[in-house]
Amino acid sequence: MSRALVTGASGFIGGRLCERLLDAGSEVHAISRRPREDDAVRWWESDLGDAEDAARTVERIRPDVVYHLAGHVSGSRAIDAVLPSLRENLVATVNIMVAATRTGCTVVLAGSMEEPEPTEGSVPASPYAAAKLAAGSFARMLHALHGLPVVNLRVFMTYGPGQHDRSKLVPYVITSLLQGARPKLSSGVRPVDWVYVDDVVEAFVAAAARKDLAGATLDIGAGELVTIRAIVERIVETVGTDVEPDFGAFPDRPLEIVRAADVERTAELLGWRPRTMLTEGLRSTVDWYRTELERETMSAAADTLGR
Repeated sequence: MSRALVTGASGFIGGRLCERLLDAGSEVHAISRRPREDDAVRWWESDLGDAEDAARTVERIRPDVVYHLAGHVSGSRAIDAVLPSLRENLVATVNIMVAATRTGCTVVLAGSMEEPEPTEGSVPASPYAAAKLAAGSFARMLHALHGLPVVNLRVFMTYGPGQHDRSKLVPYVITSLLQGARPKLSSGVRPVDWVYVDDVVEAFVAAAARKDLAGATLDIGAGELVTIRAIVERIVETVGTDVEPDFGAFPDRPLEIVRAADVERTAELLGWRPRTMLTEGLRSTVDWYRTELERETMSAAADTLGR
């Protein structure tokens, strides 16, 4: 796929995917609502929530493949989360798929483990989950009626180096511990399937090359459940600290989905399996944040001396 368009390219997985594509020699384009400069990636200003704007941008780029990772990522159950999730996670996704259908390019969607199975009586746990479920339905419809070559990858809980949003669990816990602060958490009893970011990126690259999987929905995870409490305890051990996390400081969220990825089906259809063991992945992640915090401390000290 020589020309790729990555939406959500400034995000955690999207940024890593751009690096991977550039290393492979692809021509990489990305979309942002604000002007951005990058010597390697060609950035375009566009609002994907606007159908005409999205169509115009895709037509101008004419990519071989669109990796659609942009969206409003929030597990909030609040009523205020409904409209942003509708616009950013459903309307924008439908707009990009319609534009891709007219242009004739492949689409790889970033689905979510939060999506319930599309069966009678299934209830999404959040506005985000509802929008992702609906987006997957539109993908299957556009493939069946209009031949859109689209693959929906239901990505499970991704962690790893380079996640700049430190409100997310793994970076929040790591940076808190490295700074000697007690991370405040829920009970931690929820079991979650954790998958390393580089493994997720490889799944996206593999899916883009498989025309025979158009219309499919595949799980991208490790296939193993580890509770939040257990992952936090492993982080404590990896950091090497005696700071104790504050479990139970916040209530558990309602309607949490507990599901392990169907790795065997994904391996059979896509030829992909996760390669990074949890211990190895957490070590790399802790090392990255340790280096980042040291760099930030040195930068702050230099700024102070320069005043």
